Amino acid sequence: MLNKNLIDLEDLSTAQIDKLIRKAKKIKQSPADYRHTCDGKILATLFYEPSTRTQMSFQTAMLKLGGRTIGFDNPMNSSVSKGESLKDTITIVSGYADVIAIRHPIEGTAKASSLYADVPLINCGDGGHLHPTQTLTDIVTLSCEKGRLDNLKIGVCGDLLNGRTVHSLIKTLAKYENNSFVLISTPELSVPLYIIDILEKNHCKYEVSHSLADAISDLDMLYMTRIQRERFKSEEEYQSQKDVFVLDKQKLSAARDDMIILHPLPRVNEITVDIDDDPRALYFKQALYGMYGRMALILMLLQDEDFLIYPRESTLCPTRCSNPKCITQTESYLPNLSYEKLGMTMCEYCDKRCQ
Repeated sequence: MLNKNLIDLEDLSTAQIDKLIRKAKKIKQSPADYRHTCDGKILATLFYEPSTRTQMSFQTAMLKLGGRTIGFDNPMNSSVSKGESLKDTITIVSGYADVIAIRHPIEGTAKASSLYADVPLINCGDGGHLHPTQTLTDIVTLSCEKGRLDNLKIGVCGDLLNGRTVHSLIKTLAKYENNSFVLISTPELSVPLYIIDILEKNHCKYEVSHSLADAISDLDMLYMTRIQRERFKSEEEYQSQKDVFVLDKQKLSAARDDMIILHPLPRVNEITVDIDDDPRALYFKQALYGMYGRMALILMLLQDEDFLIYPRESTLCPTRCSNPKCITQTESYLPNLSYEKLGMTMCEYCDKRCQ
């Protein structure tokens, strides 16, 4: 069922995204109406990486729809610890569940998993690559709180290099008319070039800033992210970056009264606690919106026959992806899939240029 896998929100049209948002809003308004819509259905959550919100949000979403959940939150408690391949795990679980939600620390794992899944598969984060259901959370929040997904000035701040939530959010909002972006990071943690390519392809205005204080004054939304310790090669590298951007009351005083603050969470110290009570701080409310978004997604994948997902066309490539963080480096049986972009051959799994 390749047409039912959500690997990247970029595979959805704006009409499909808007349909998902409308469904999430209906569920939020009347959750009791959906209490038995997934009776008898099973969601498998395969989390190879720690998670609180995403995993529990999916589990709660399925339970509130009347379904049940299976899975693991530590691969060492599964046959993965015995050396089982990704292909074998997905093939087996496809026989047990009606839909699979997977998170993995290696880039491209979701796409690789979809090759062997016989049921709809949802990408819940693959390394520093993508996190489409967090983006669904973000845009449901934006739509409910700002009333639109277009004509917005969006600031994204923090680890823009490894921040999969940032990558997915920019790619999705770049589809909507007249959105502009302020990319706030240190030079070492700036967004990957393929994200810049997407902004330019969609004719989105963007600017780069190394100062949160200078960038905050005219934003509609500020999307804060943590500096991710787990993405750094050494503790020294992490320590050199972790406290560069901190949103405090002094910086917030320069922001507009109608600006909203989102954060994918978990928060470390990039937003001070005394901002939590500010009406512009919506990150806890955002997490609740995410549950409704995931309820809508599960329903659309399982019950809406017209909700088909058409990923880009890929071809076999004679060379292996050279990205050391790509799933092809650890799962050697995977076919060398690629696609063409701007005259370059790109890895189908991790979106990095093939050498």
